[in-house]
Amino acid sequence: MSNLSGAIRSVLIVGGGSAGWLTATILASKHHHSSDGEGLKIRLIEAPDIPIVGVGEGTWPGMRHTLRNAGIKEVDFLKECHASFKQGSKFVGWKTGGEKDFYYHPFDLPEKFYDADVSQYWLEGDQEQSFSKASCVQEHLCELDLSPKLMSSPEYAGVGNYGFHLDAGKFSEFLKRHCTEKLGVELIQDNVTRVNIRENGDILSVTTKTGDELSADLFVDCTGFRSLLLGEALGVGFVDKSAQMPINSALAVQVPYSEEVPIKSATISTAQTAGWVWDIGLSNRRGVGHVYSSAHITDGEAEQQLQRYLGVSEPQFSNLNPRKLVIQPGYREKFWHKNCVAIGLSAGFLEPLEASAMMIIEASANFVADHFPVTRAAMDKVSKKFNARFHYRWQRIIDFLKLHYVLSDRKEAFWRESASRESMSSRLIEDMEFWSCQAPSAKEFDRVDEPFPIASYQYVLYGMGFKTQKRPLGFSEQEKNELLTAQRTVQRNASLLASKLVPNKRLLDLINAST
Repeated sequence: MSNLSGAIRSVLIVGGGSAGWLTATILASKHHHSSDGEGLKIRLIEAPDIPIVGVGEGTWPGMRHTLRNAGIKEVDFLKECHASFKQGSKFVGWKTGGEKDFYYHPFDLPEKFYDADVSQYWLEGDQEQSFSKASCVQEHLCELDLSPKLMSSPEYAGVGNYGFHLDAGKFSEFLKRHCTEKLGVELIQDNVTRVNIRENGDILSVTTKTGDELSADLFVDCTGFRSLLLGEALGVGFVDKSAQMPINSALAVQVPYSEEVPIKSATISTAQTAGWVWDIGLSNRRGVGHVYSSAHITDGEAEQQLQRYLGVSEPQFSNLNPRKLVIQPGYREKFWHKNCVAIGLSAGFLEPLEASAMMIIEASANFVADHFPVTRAAMDKVSKKFNARFHYRWQRIIDFLKLHYVLSDRKEAFWRESASRESMSSRLIEDMEFWSCQAPSAKEFDRVDEPFPIASYQYVLYGMGFKTQKRPLGFSEQEKNELLTAQRTVQRNASLLASKLVPNKRLLDLINAST
């Protein structure tokens, strides 16, 4: 029998933004209130005078499930958040910086991924097409600026796997309305001035600027880089990862569409001398930013590179009001300590590559919701599992992000240092040594908490020209036939879809004009 007096009945989320409201959405979706007031009580306190960071504008496909499970209509989300479709990422100039230097990391798995050794077969072929273009249709669709779905497609479904680009500020407000109006989340608009600690080290309550004292059984720290609860109040230390991830600065701008231009359905990541530029096409504007290492270029040089990328004059660039952000790459020593769990920037941040920040927010909130502790005693068991799982995930995210750098042949100091063996984990070194002998396979990863599928590694490795030695025994006739059929299926589907799908912009215009 569980100890009912120690039952976890209330949650206080401290901080709004994407992390706070996405956590509230996921918790409330899976732990509904009952009409008599029983069940889980979820409150969120949001400071009315603290702006959100607001640059996390890309998601992974899992966001479709999150929104659908919360009872959100896809059309409403797309319209109110100025959202667009994301089919993956396009990396430009990361290998050599040459004119034709680009590759795709699409969201679709390679054709016949679980049935055959697709990447090894491509490696031993003529390689006339890139690996992603030969193994799935999404590079074809993205290069033609086509949508991943039809107007007649069901909600959250399409011909290709997709996530979203979205306006982070609009997204937070959209989730806030949905949580408070549909999911029973209580909003408190106030500033936290003090965190009150019990004798046993748990958080008892937070005191607000207006003098209220808000208590809860479980506290969720979504206070951003400050980490007010977990870091400041509970004293959980920070693990600095700047030696592996040297990017520490960002300049962000919002760029209006000046003419009828296509809306890209991939995040465009373009390498610069000491970092890279993200370019995200929403339905009403572009979100563009330059992330860089301040140890390698000055802020002024970073601004000049971003201005050149945008192709605008200096006065035009100034009118875009570029916003400077400081990044401290790393994560907390623990993510859940006592009765407080950190989600979002309060837990850690590396860099905005591959939408990893939004992905780990979703993963963290889903873990808390799916393994919600029934009692305070159970919480210690849940938190131990949470910390173990997410410590592993943060390490593996670093490995995957590093993979984008370590294969570069660019000559600038930033790229050479980022590609150095000293900046790599022993796990990544071992993996790459193994992959030089045989291609990553669908059956290779044996842990359920891998943040990125092995197909993602294939797309980055072979997009960057990684070499794997050939199979000395070759392929059986059955394997050859299956793999050849897979390649033909991709080419056939690419041609068929090119004739059926409409441009990304046209579909978004139709959706935004609908009533």
